[in-house]
Amino acid sequence: MDLRSLILVLSSAVLALSSFVFGWKFVKKRNYLLGIEMWVVGTSATNAIFFFATGNEISYAIAHFFDSFSRGFGMPVIAVAGMMAITHGYKPSIRQDVMAFVLSSAATFVLIGAHFIQGVLPYYYVVMWTLLSIYLAYVIKRLLGIGAVLQAVVLLLALVTSQAIACIYDFYKIPGEETNVFFNFFTLALCSWAYFSPAVYYAYCALERARGEDLALNRVARYSH
Repeated sequence: MDLRSLILVLSSAVLALSSFVFGWKFVKKRNYLLGIEMWVVGTSATNAIFFFATGNEISYAIAHFFDSFSRGFGMPVIAVAGMMAITHGYKPSIRQDVMAFVLSSAATFVLIGAHFIQGVLPYYYVVMWTLLSIYLAYVIKRLLGIGAVLQAVVLLLALVTSQAIACIYDFYKIPGEETNVFFNFFTLALCSWAYFSPAVYYAYCALERARGEDLALNRVARYSH
């Protein structure tokens, strides 16, 4: 294995670790939409490890499917719905959670399998990620409103880096990336996505704490009257 492949394997491992760890943290909070979606990213990254290490085509196909799932539906739809638990009080049932993943999986098969879609598919991915970024901008505004400046800055960096990756994914080829050890698309993308999970998690926690404080103040106000 050459140095470039080793860096890609390590970057995939960092993404897998980040996704599984913070996915588990969300699952412990009973936010299954965010938790399982992060596990989907971790599964994609785990298969990317095997692909970059061995060139196994099955691992590539699995990684590609889950990557398409997350770009097309997982992050822009499922993760946003999960975040809405803390921004809008959205509480889906377990049945709704399951249906979200089932329908998104079926739609992903259509995305990657239907030939008539392939020409517009890159644009679809960019549009969906842009919608995600717009929602994250709203979350950043909420964070600033409660004084969580650090979490807002951390999430802003995640927004900018992930949006940049989404925009260049299918449209721009980094010069010399076939041989460049560090400055190649996959290394940049894997590291950006690895950063994305903790940024979202700590933003969620900050809003959750603020919401808990507001509820406590409301209870005190009711009892005082």
